[in-house]
Amino acid sequence: MLWLRRIVLAVLVVAVLGYLGACAYMYFNQRGFQYSPEGKFLALGETLLKTAEQVEIPTSNNERIRGWYAPPSEAGKPVIVYYKGNADSFSDEHERYEQFVADGYGFLAFDYRGFPASPGVLSEENVLKDAIAAFAFAENKGFPVVIWGRSLGSGPATYVASERNARALLLETPFDSAVSVARDRYWFLPVEWIMLDQYRVDQWILDVEEPVFVAHGTADTTIGYQHGVRTYELAPNKVEMWTVEGAGHSDLWDAGIWEKARTFFDGAMAGQ
Repeated sequence: MLWLRRIVLAVLVVAVLGYLGACAYMYFNQRGFQYSPEGKFLALGETLLKTAEQVEIPTSNNERIRGWYAPPSEAGKPVIVYYKGNADSFSDEHERYEQFVADGYGFLAFDYRGFPASPGVLSEENVLKDAIAAFAFAENKGFPVVIWGRSLGSGPATYVASERNARALLLETPFDSAVSVARDRYWFLPVEWIMLDQYRVDQWILDVEEPVFVAHGTADTTIGYQHGVRTYELAPNKVEMWTVEGAGHSDLWDAGIWEKARTFFDGAMAGQ
């Protein structure tokens, strides 16, 4: 039986070493799994944004992030500070900004460092610092500011709302934390111990005084619907949880989120 014990021991050693190897691989390559920053930064001339300008915003370490800004064209309308998701450039969503402007709103959208428009190192620390810098830029323009965070952007959006004073916070397909999403996918790994960029929305939202609107689709396989529900439940000043049956992660714009957003923002501006 000695040979059997040796075989079992050898199998266990191989299994443990394999598991530790998987943990090490995930640790050293985790941002490659978490972010997809490849893509093209479009020129404003390739869009219908005639009143917008390209801006450079100072951020930490004497670096700059690039984005587009347009002031509101109607009295009483706010500037929407838009925090993008984790793929491509913010400029890919120019149709959204075109609709904002067409309806009289201003907007500021930008790339975090490490995305196509903004060189630098991509990390949670830098994303949060860039988010604060972008909000300060918009706030200094003198207009009311509302915040829109989509997907990954729900992290910096919630963080900024917890640290600064905006008029409203809209979260589209949010997570309660990036580490909880990672736990869904990599349940067999100790993600709480090895994940660097955890984006603890579940902690930040407890300090958000602004009215909160959450939108999520029930068929979202990127960030499960349950994460949006938990985020909404944690919000101290919750206004509405908009559930779209059968909608996936990228379906909410076509499903009519802008109409819901306008109603929410207008109500927040009116003090409702």
